[in-house]
Amino acid sequence: MGRRNAILIGLATVLALGGMVRGSRAQPLRAQMREPGVPGGRFVIGVTNDARTLNPIMSNETSSSEVSDLLFTALTEFDNISQKPYPVLARSWQVSPDGLTWTWHLRRGARFSDGHPITAEDVLFSFAVAYDSTLHQSIYDLLTPHGQKLQVSAPDSYTVVTRIARPHALLVEAVGSLRILPRHVLEPAWRAGRFASSYGVGTPPESLVTSGPWRLKQFVPREKTVLARNPYWFGVDARGRPLPYLDELVFAVVPDLNTAVLKFQAGELDGIDNVKAEDYGAFARKQASGGYTLHDLGAALTSNFFWFNLNTVKQPGGRKLPGSPYADPVRHAWFSSRDFRRAVSMSIDRDAIIRSIFFGDGVRNWSLMTPGYRAFYTPRTTAPDYDPAAAKQLLARIGFRDRDGDGVIEDAGGNPVRFTLKTNAGSMRVQMANFVRDDLARVGIQCTVAAVDFNTLLKNMREDFDYDAILAGLGAAVPPDPGMCGNFYRSSGLSHFWNTRQARPETPQEARLDVLFGELLRPGSLTARRRLSAQIDQIVDEQCWVIWLPTMKIKLPVRNRFGNVHPTILPNRLLWNIETVFVKPQGRR
Repeated sequence: MGRRNAILIGLATVLALGGMVRGSRAQPLRAQMREPGVPGGRFVIGVTNDARTLNPIMSNETSSSEVSDLLFTALTEFDNISQKPYPVLARSWQVSPDGLTWTWHLRRGARFSDGHPITAEDVLFSFAVAYDSTLHQSIYDLLTPHGQKLQVSAPDSYTVVTRIARPHALLVEAVGSLRILPRHVLEPAWRAGRFASSYGVGTPPESLVTSGPWRLKQFVPREKTVLARNPYWFGVDARGRPLPYLDELVFAVVPDLNTAVLKFQAGELDGIDNVKAEDYGAFARKQASGGYTLHDLGAALTSNFFWFNLNTVKQPGGRKLPGSPYADPVRHAWFSSRDFRRAVSMSIDRDAIIRSIFFGDGVRNWSLMTPGYRAFYTPRTTAPDYDPAAAKQLLARIGFRDRDGDGVIEDAGGNPVRFTLKTNAGSMRVQMANFVRDDLARVGIQCTVAAVDFNTLLKNMREDFDYDAILAGLGAAVPPDPGMCGNFYRSSGLSHFWNTRQARPETPQEARLDVLFGELLRPGSLTARRRLSAQIDQIVDEQCWVIWLPTMKIKLPVRNRFGNVHPTILPNRLLWNIETVFVKPQGRR
C-alpha cells in the first residue's frame, strides 16, 4: 500500500506543476532508416483476429497489442535490427552509480493526438494504472522486478525518476514496455473503477486520444481497423519531414489463413504476418511474377505447448473452498504427478508434427527460448521426448493400466484416464491438438479436443480455470531475453499457467525458479545469464509443467512496392518500423 501511495503523491506533485507547461515545438525524434521516403499511401496487412481492446494496459493477446502498441508510445522503444533500446518519449536517461536510481528526461513539446502536452504527470499516471492490482494486467510482472514495484516520482514536468530496490539488467526495456496514456482523458474512468473497459474497440475514434505515431480512424468489427498518422507525432526523418510517411495502416480481418492467401494473391493485401507452412512453396514460386518477396526469418520466437490445470482456489467467496482444485479432483491427482506428465510428453511424436503440420519447416523446441532466441537458446535443454514404449512402462509403474481391455488405461481406483484438451478455434494449434489426441490414444489415454473461440480460452486460462488442459503458447519477448518472461517463470506470474498467481511458491522447484529468476534479472555477463536461463529451463523441463511442442519457421510475403521494409523475427515482425515504411513512387496505385 505504501508503494502505491508514493506513486500517487508523485502524481499530485506534478499536477501542481501543470500550470507551468507551455506550448512549444516538439524536440524531434529522428528516425534511422535506409531510404528517405515520401508521404502518402497505405499499407494493408491481413490478420485473422480483431483487436479485443485498444487499451495497451489491458491488452493480453497479440491481436490487441499489435494495434495498441502503434497507438501509444513509451519512454523507450526497441530497434529490431540493432537489438538495442533507443530513446523515444524520453530523449535521454541517466543511472546512478549503484544502478538503483534512473532519471528520465522527457522530450519537450510532445503532444497527444488531441494536441494536449505529454508530460511527467502522464508517465506517473501510466505507472499508477500499471500497478493497480485490481486490473490483473500482464505488464504488472514486468514492472515488478525482484517482486517489488518501482518507486516513481517527478521533480518537474519533464523529468521522471524511478528507483528500484536492486539493480535490474533490463530496466530500460521493462520501462519501455509501458505505453504512455493520457491522464487528462482516462484518470476519471480509473478512479471510478472503469479503466478496464476504457478504450474498448467501441470507443469513437475521435474520443480515443493516443500518444504514439498513429491514431484510430475506423474500427469495423470482423472487417478492419484503420489507423491514420497522428498529426502531433514528434518523429521525423533525416530531412526533418514528419513521420509516419503512410497516410493509413489497415488491419484487414480475414476469416482464416486460406482467405488471407487468396486476398494477397488478388492484390488486396500488402503483407501477411502469419502464413501456413504448406503455402511457403507456392509463395516462393510466384515471387517474381507476383511483385513481392517471401522473407525467410528463421525459427519463430513463438512457442507452442500444452499444460494441465493445477490451479487451486486462491481466494474465498466462490463455490469452491480455498485450496481446492479447479479441475475434477480425480483428474487433478493425475495432473499433479510429475511422472504422469513425463509419460504424456514421451507419447508425443514431435517429428511427425514437423513433417505433417509444418511441411518440414519446423524445429523441436523445449523452452520459451526457441532456436530463434540465438543468445539464449540452449541446444542441450530437452524434456522427455518421444518414446511410447517407455511412456507405457512409466504409466504402469505409477498404477495406470488397462484393467478392462477397452484400450483406455485406468488409475488405481478404476477411473478411466480421460481429459479434454482445449485450444483456440481456427488456428494451426487445432491440428497440433489432434496429433496429441492420436498419440495419447496409442498409450491408452483418451483425449478429447475442444476448439473454442480465443476470448473463451483466455477466460478459461486466466479467470474461471474451467479446463483440464490447454494447448496454447506465448509470443516473443522484446527484447529477446528470458528476463522479460517473468510472468511465465515466476510462481506469482499471470502466465504461470499451470498454477497461476501463487501468493508464495507452492513447490520447492517453483521456489527455486523464483530465486534463479531473481538472479537472472541482476546485471551480469551474458555467459552468466545464459547459465541461469539454462538452469531455469532445466527445472521446468524436469517437472514437465508444460508439454513442449515444435515451433514453425517463419516466412512472410510483402509487396516490393514499399520502401524501408525490413521484416524481423522479433515482433511486430512486419510493422516494427512501419512509421518509416513508404510507397515507392513507381509503386503507387
